[in-house]
Amino acid sequence: MDSGFYAAFTGLVAGTQALDLAANNLANISTTGYKSQREFYKSLTASLGNSSQRPLSSLNQAINNYGVLGGAAVDTQPGMLERTGNDLDVAMEGSGFFVVQTKAGLKYTRNGNFQVNTDGQVETTRGDPVLDDQNRPLEVPSGPISIGPDGTISSQGAVVGRFQTVDFAPGTALDPEGNSMYTAPKGTPTPATDPRVRQGMLEASNMSPITGTVGLIMIQRQTQLLQQALTIFHNEFNKSAAEDLPHVS
Repeated sequence: MDSGFYAAFTGLVAGTQALDLAANNLANISTTGYKSQREFYKSLTASLGNSSQRPLSSLNQAINNYGVLGGAAVDTQPGMLERTGNDLDVAMEGSGFFVVQTKAGLKYTRNGNFQVNTDGQVETTRGDPVLDDQNRPLEVPSGPISIGPDGTISSQGAVVGRFQTVDFAPGTALDPEGNSMYTAPKGTPTPATDPRVRQGMLEASNMSPITGTVGLIMIQRQTQLLQQALTIFHNEFNKSAAEDLPHVS
């Protein structure tokens, strides 16, 4: 098979995967605290070969580097803050995450749409406890509360708790876990040095409808071109086979 056929084929597979990613971003433009994902590509030969084995020449490398989707990276750029007026709606301005205890372990979120259960514990809408700065489930008394920029919670003039806020080193890869929650398998969170918690606000998705739509259309066009290229290669192969086979003895 022609190397061009394989290049178009692997490109189409990667494009299809990128299309799913773009569609998921677009579907979450209204999801509180959602962080869009960006696809990145790598060479098929680099991913299959041993790092100690190098192509014989730059030409060989150029011909055989078929692109495949290397994965998706979470874009941690903050989204717009939207005012709700609810006491337990909180948003992080700038960097940082709230810490949530789930059955699968600790997770980190920018979705501050919290509520209080019957035991007075602050939890997510899925019922997972939100942790305080002592790594315990955060508890608040009934009645009005105020939340300071550092995450300190006060009721009737007395401090009753503080949100645990953490951050990661720049470039730390985050894995999306659904419901605007993330883990960092290769990163260790540290206490946020300058948390800026905003009460009565929520952070919108950082994927805008325009950006998401344009990205989806671009990937669709790319995959269409690759499909056309595959059709051309396929027809040429069949033509060559039809011409050459009668001469095979």
